[in-house]
Amino acid sequence: MPDYAELVSYMVKQMVSEPDQVRVESEQEGHRAVVRVETASADLGKVIGRNGRHIEAIRMVVRAASLRNRDRVQVEVRD
Repeated sequence: MPDYAELVSYMVKQMVSEPDQVRVESEQEGHRAVVRVETASADLGKVIGRNGRHIEAIRMVVRAASLRNRDRVQVEVRD
């Protein structure tokens, strides 16, 4: 299974003003994965975006990357 956490980490670090504060964890089980993202509280709004557009774009890119392997990846943002 590809490293979806690395992909999410790269995208999120490009958005935030404090990339050192970004922590990405991944749990994988078979063809399912959950990627959890934590950022500094000041950068949380940048990751989510207006009306959730940024996080939905991240989820869409990860979904497209997971199609080849037929994986199901869920991206969550923690407070």
